[in-house]
Amino acid sequence: MDERSLEKLELNKILASVAEYTTLEKGKSLILACKPSTDLSEVRRRLDIAEECDKLLYTYGVGKVEAFPDVSEVLARAEKGSTLSCKELLDCAALLRSARVAYNCIEKLEDELPLTKSLTRNVYFDRGLEDDIYEKIISVDALSDRASDRLYSIRVKIKSLNARIREKLAEYASGKYSEFLQDGIVTIRNDRYVVPVKAEHKTHVKGFIHDRSKTGATFFIEPEYILELNNELIALTIDEREEIEAILKALSTRVGAMAGQLNTDIEILAELDSRFAKAEYCYNKKCTKPKVNNRGYIDIVKGRHPLIDKDKVVPVSIELGADYNFLLLSGANTGGKTVTLKTCGLFCLMAACGLYIPAAEGSSVGVFENVFCDIGDSQSIEESLSTFSSHITNIINICEDAGGNSLVLIDELGGGTNPDEGQAIAKAVVKHLLDCGAKGVVTTHYTPLKEFAYTVGGIENASMEFDSDTLKPLYSIKIGLPGASNALAISRRLGMSVEILEQAEGYLSEGARSFENVVRRAEESRIEAERKLAEISSMQLEWHEKLDKVNAQIAELNREREKINRSARTESRRIIAERTEQAEEMLAAIEEIFKKEELNEADLIAARTLKNKLKDKAFDEEEDKKQITDYIPATAQNIKAGITVFVKPMDCRGQVASFNAAKGEAEVLCGSLKMHLKLKDLLIIGEEKAKPKNVKVVKKLPKSMPVLEINVLGMTVEEALYEVDNFIDRAVTDNLEEIKVIHGVGTGKLRSAISQHLKRHKNVESFRLGKYGEGETGVTFIKLK
Repeated sequence: MDERSLEKLELNKILASVAEYTTLEKGKSLILACKPSTDLSEVRRRLDIAEECDKLLYTYGVGKVEAFPDVSEVLARAEKGSTLSCKELLDCAALLRSARVAYNCIEKLEDELPLTKSLTRNVYFDRGLEDDIYEKIISVDALSDRASDRLYSIRVKIKSLNARIREKLAEYASGKYSEFLQDGIVTIRNDRYVVPVKAEHKTHVKGFIHDRSKTGATFFIEPEYILELNNELIALTIDEREEIEAILKALSTRVGAMAGQLNTDIEILAELDSRFAKAEYCYNKKCTKPKVNNRGYIDIVKGRHPLIDKDKVVPVSIELGADYNFLLLSGANTGGKTVTLKTCGLFCLMAACGLYIPAAEGSSVGVFENVFCDIGDSQSIEESLSTFSSHITNIINICEDAGGNSLVLIDELGGGTNPDEGQAIAKAVVKHLLDCGAKGVVTTHYTPLKEFAYTVGGIENASMEFDSDTLKPLYSIKIGLPGASNALAISRRLGMSVEILEQAEGYLSEGARSFENVVRRAEESRIEAERKLAEISSMQLEWHEKLDKVNAQIAELNREREKINRSARTESRRIIAERTEQAEEMLAAIEEIFKKEELNEADLIAARTLKNKLKDKAFDEEEDKKQITDYIPATAQNIKAGITVFVKPMDCRGQVASFNAAKGEAEVLCGSLKMHLKLKDLLIIGEEKAKPKNVKVVKKLPKSMPVLEINVLGMTVEEALYEVDNFIDRAVTDNLEEIKVIHGVGTGKLRSAISQHLKRHKNVESFRLGKYGEGETGVTFIKLK
């Protein structure tokens, strides 16, 4: 990769931002040293690694690598046999802990995570050594009393001996020698306990003089009668130091024995740390995983340059490498051309480094062998190069090195010199890059170069949108049309005087003025067309929503119709069952009469009476049918609010709420349903015939007790629901308040279907499962309205 181009595209700034998310210095170094890969399979591997790490951090909640100091040099000394200090051993324990936590957190997951687990399964850790270090070393300069049995014994003796010495000295200071002491404070000199004696009384205190105060007024004397105690204390202190040295030596030896594995851990954990840092950066920047290819195809959807403030950045979309290899980007200054150019190149480099890109899902970038970039002013005083010379030098290098798998990004190609010569050079350079098969984006203000893009294959004009009313850029790319520079309009917005602008317009060539006007008018027409298209799309959406509502109403009408039909079928079944029961009772009575061996006149009269009643029932049914079908066609003259009508489309009765004579429509209420119907769909129900005045009312007791429960075990859902419906209808007819359905426990499918059906049943007030002793979940109790 061309290093200058990487710097121009600011990849180093991106990597520096990523490195801030690391916890290890070595991990940070790996990020900063990362180079874009030119191999498609390696780029895909890197992006797959980022996907796994994103899953680890934000799906499984795995923590980042635990921090530990760089112990490479410490391990090298331990391997050679050196004894490590308490702090160095604690640092090694931190490494062991970090390795153990990383291994356990990742390896215990059931997810395969092949790329991450292939790294962590090589992690080495020793929980025993880790625990020993943390248990025996309590700070960077102290060991625990329990580090060893011998150390504990020595420290107990030291503590006891210190207490004895202090006790003896306290007696000395409070006895007959107290008048010889400067004060009653016991102190230590040369690791031995001493008492401060006044200079004039030093001959009165027998012992060894260890020190004298600066003023000479006090001598620090070790009394002879504690000399042996001090000697014993010194001996114990030496024993303690030797034991500490032995403990540290033993721990250091164990660390040195595994120095090689621990150095490998450092490398693995640094790599894991760098991977997690990339994933965390991408998550915080709201990046997505791009598709990658080696065909040079780029399709960035709503890309946001990661170095621009998230509150100020405007997403841009750009595509090249499919129908055309080069994009000639033109338009107003400050319109976002250079940012778009940088975004295109930077996203390809980020993906090549294994980073997601801040763009919408479905974005694609190419994997290139080289990315060349010429952006900005590279004037060099040391090399005596002007802006144009530096620009051309860079272009020469690009033309020499660019190939079929190169991405070329050039800002203001041919700028900085005579426009005629500049546009000629620009055409030749673009033609050369097209011929060598490179892909790229070129920005320009040259009108001839815009015209050139229409005549040569493989390159397409594009423009950065500019609002001609507000004179502000819209930061949106439109493919197929060049953009006007709008230099005069921008100058006017920035406050240039009208006189200067008018004079500048007069200096424009006729061709340039004509071309800019054509481009401007075309752009305005396109923007207006897109506005109209947006309005049409909005209207289409609105009509689709209205159509959905109408379809929903039709569906509701169909459901209501089915509900009414279902109710009518239920009522019919009830009437038929009632009439059949009555007929069976009469037939049974006639049969009882004829079972007698001898019939008398009374029996014959009774049988004839029952036969006549049976005929009367049949006649009543015919009369009922006649009354039901006794309808009058609805007309504007006989229809009025409040009358009952028969609705032919719904096959049910309804009540007229109002009638609109102008439209010939009546508003009819069918239950909770309100409908607007034509007169041809309505029949006015005629008056029912008067019933006979002499009606004999006979109260009959049922032949048997009403049935209070039904068993639907073994039935299919459809069969069971049918039987439950019939059972409820009979229960309503028999004026029952509560009934029971036995459906069993089983898989619960039958119970659930019955429960859902009862929720919608018009005759059911409530229902519940059985309690303990009632059958529990195997039965359902239903309370009827």
